[in-house]
Amino acid sequence: MTTSAPAREPETVRSQRRRAVVASTVGTAIEWYDFFLYGTAAALVFPHLFFPGQSTYAGVLASFGTQFVGFAARPIGAAIFGHFGDRVGRKSTLVVTLMLMGVSTFLIGLLPSYESIGFAAPLLLVFLRVVQGIGVGGEWGGSVLLSMEWGSKRRRGLMASWPQLGVPLGLIASTGMVQLTGAATGDGFESWGWRIPFLASFVLIGIGLYVRLRVLESPAFQEVKQEREVVRMPVLRVLRDQPREVLTSAFVRLSEQAPFYLFITFVLTYGTEEVGLPKEELLRDTLIAAAVGLVSVPVWGYISDLLGRRLTYGIGIACVGVFAFPYFAMLDSGSSGLVLIAIVLSLFFHDIQYGPQAALIAESFGANVRYSGAGLGYQLASVIAGGPAPLIAAAILENYGSSTGISWYIIACCVLALAALVLMPRGDADPGTTIPEGGGAAAEKPTEPTETAETTADKPTEEPGGEAVTKEP
Repeated sequence: MTTSAPAREPETVRSQRRRAVVASTVGTAIEWYDFFLYGTAAALVFPHLFFPGQSTYAGVLASFGTQFVGFAARPIGAAIFGHFGDRVGRKSTLVVTLMLMGVSTFLIGLLPSYESIGFAAPLLLVFLRVVQGIGVGGEWGGSVLLSMEWGSKRRRGLMASWPQLGVPLGLIASTGMVQLTGAATGDGFESWGWRIPFLASFVLIGIGLYVRLRVLESPAFQEVKQEREVVRMPVLRVLRDQPREVLTSAFVRLSEQAPFYLFITFVLTYGTEEVGLPKEELLRDTLIAAAVGLVSVPVWGYISDLLGRRLTYGIGIACVGVFAFPYFAMLDSGSSGLVLIAIVLSLFFHDIQYGPQAALIAESFGANVRYSGAGLGYQLASVIAGGPAPLIAAAILENYGSSTGISWYIIACCVLALAALVLMPRGDADPGTTIPEGGGAAAEKPTEPTETAETTADKPTEEPGGEAVTKEP
């Protein structure tokens, strides 16, 4: 009786595991391409096109303000899609988030400027940015869970880190597209060339849908459905039973997300306006740093499987805090070599946290509320960290004329994140388990039959001989 499951494992589990990793990583990369593209354009182009007639500082502030709106919308997306991800499934929910993100990015590429339609232009920009934020807010939880829940318990850190590669991949793709388009269109980039990378998103949607539709639902969610443990209101349940896990998941990201958006978006404004560096050089350095992340993110995810999630993450917090002052000192030198080293090291230290982060957060929640709990905790950080970070940095620079205050801001984020890491409840939830009443996120027996959105693609895991795929013996 014990020989049939191992015989099927190479054929079914391993192939689906690979598909889940590819589907999660590719789809997430496309969504982050869309999201980062806006951040790059907000720093280089949007102040002149959508907020003309203002000072440089006011235009940059207004442009980063619309970027913040997208961050503020991300917890809303996490709540909406977390609900459906925990009730209908990870796979189908991820298809919707991909479509939402891609279409909104494509439409930004068609937006008329302020000169053409006046105040309606920035209003439409804000609306589409909100849609972007909702889409990416629902994306992270599902992509991480689809990969992690197909993996083994011993390799959660590594499996959950693969979708995190969507960030450096998206950063490389968006920055590379801006560079290529800028070189091809020359002086026309700020008037019409900037639209090309946004319009290209339509092609990427098709690629993402192809890889995501080929993967089966995760075994953990299949088991939740089979055991009839689908929670009727997962968002409310996780907020009621696990508020500490949700809040510490958000605050532990202060040292990762806030500095990250200073390192990839604010640096473009700071480097060009304050230091006088060419934007092409900064974009090239960012590309190199993102390429390093393709290796460092999964490596640190794997290391967290060996050293432990908390120790690895704590090392990353300390590195970012210690590097806060040297980072700006190297930028201010104006030396091309030092600027490159500063940008590469900043993202490398970020990756020490980002590699194990997905598993660190997701392990705190049971499978029946994991999409909602992990997604909410992760995306709430956007409101307190990533969203306001460029605004705070720009305000500090305008009022004090120095980067010293920005360095202290980074250090403050690291101190708060370290406190959250210490206070964070230890999560040992197995990818295929649910958390009962009184022990965190509770499982609730639904009165209705199993979800109607179940598709025939989910059936192979229920066939004879396939129990090892969906349930622990």
